[in-house]
Amino acid sequence: MRARALLGAGAVVAAMLVPVTAASAVDDVNTNKLRKSVTVNGILAHERALQRIANNNDGTRASGTPGYAASVDYVKKELKKAGYKVTEQQFEFPYYQEVTPATLSQVSPSTVPYETESLQYSGSGTVTGTLVATVNAVIPATPAPSSSSGCAAGDFVPASATEPQVALIQRGTCTFAEKVANAVAAGYDAAVVFNEGNPGRTDLLSGVTLGGPAAIPVVGASYADGVELYNATQAGPVSVQVGTNIINETRTTSNIIADSPKGDPAKTVVVGAHLDSVLEGPGINDNGSGTSVVLETAIQMQKLKIKPRQQVRFAFWGAEESGLLGSEHYVASLTDPQLSTIYANLNFDMLGSPNYVRFVYDGDGSADPEGLGGPAGSAQIESVFTDYFAGQGLATSPTAFDGRSDYGPFIAVGIPAGGLFSGAEDLKTAEEAAIYGGTAGEPYDACYHQACDTTNNLSTAALNELGDAAAHAVMTLATTKSGFFEDGSRRAAPKVAPADGFMYKGSHLIR
Repeated sequence: MRARALLGAGAVVAAMLVPVTAASAVDDVNTNKLRKSVTVNGILAHERALQRIANNNDGTRASGTPGYAASVDYVKKELKKAGYKVTEQQFEFPYYQEVTPATLSQVSPSTVPYETESLQYSGSGTVTGTLVATVNAVIPATPAPSSSSGCAAGDFVPASATEPQVALIQRGTCTFAEKVANAVAAGYDAAVVFNEGNPGRTDLLSGVTLGGPAAIPVVGASYADGVELYNATQAGPVSVQVGTNIINETRTTSNIIADSPKGDPAKTVVVGAHLDSVLEGPGINDNGSGTSVVLETAIQMQKLKIKPRQQVRFAFWGAEESGLLGSEHYVASLTDPQLSTIYANLNFDMLGSPNYVRFVYDGDGSADPEGLGGPAGSAQIESVFTDYFAGQGLATSPTAFDGRSDYGPFIAVGIPAGGLFSGAEDLKTAEEAAIYGGTAGEPYDACYHQACDTTNNLSTAALNELGDAAAHAVMTLATTKSGFFEDGSRRAAPKVAPADGFMYKGSHLIR
């Protein structure tokens, strides 16, 4: 999971050290006993178990691998031992693995290698053929995102029926999946998608998903390399070679669901964290930290015999790193009446980043330039967190609902959501370093999605502060008598059309 800060440092200090209580907010619940019981030591016990699992399974806990299966077994065992009835919800998903790095090179009229990266769910193979640009690339780029290259079937010159050809497509407007689908329909054998060229969209196109398996190899390029290739096609025939070595196959993975023995099932709080890592590493911060905090909270609530008014459903999602597939499967499996019983989703994805910030999801959209927040009730959930931190004398910063974690499928059907995040690959600003400490100009987590995301990659201070806040929010929503809305009700709205404005699906760009 990854997101971005939305306020400057001054606004953070001014706004976040003073309690901000949304209208019709939930009750002020005394959570001291639970917070004292959810300790860093208890959280780390689970983190170490996940590390051992990764060590014994080629350094990974990714969905579709033995390491994930062992992680599932561990979480199930701990929940059952605590007294929960545990359900394993299995589902099939498109497993994707890059066996060797992608390649892209110009073969003629010059021999030029280019830096590249395959798009997630690219097809596999090596194609050498004539490069053909879409008819509507925007070169030079305009200041604002404006390219619609490849978004319509008519953007492509029909490919040759006899000779291999590679489509050259510029990023912009529609999704990468739509662009590639149009290239496939036009008969192309491979595709190169280059960055758009606007501010923030010039580097190598990286961290991109097609959402599902493509029929052809697809790789990315920087704006500069894309322009070089485009200009070459305007001067005469250009031949390129695109190479990918990919495993694309269907595998089975699962979600783990555990309901509290007490509490009204007609008013359910879903508390989620994704259990899987990326293939490249053990995922002890992403998302062993969220998993361990949620698991320890569940265990301690049972030990303390806390009696929730609302049922609490602890969920550990599979295949988040493949595109939020576990939480999507869960939400899609529910009927409309079942969805209406879920009145809140709490999401905890990365809570132990070493160069951390206390990010809170921007439920009311007040800090987003476009006013993007969550469904009705999300503002009140945001206030549960910000009021708690303010009471501890701790600043917070808002982070966007941008589709980068498992709250996405919930807010798409109108369920209020909220949660915490300690930061991923983005760089800490000087303003944030002044407030939170740490190092400006360095990533919140330099080991994000890498082999070094081990137990040595955790901030115990972050686990302490965010772990306490997570436990507080879970107990508050579980035991409150008051609801989110003006009439005191708690239930979410009926199922609505999914939101379509996200830039991300999980950790990957979709447009």
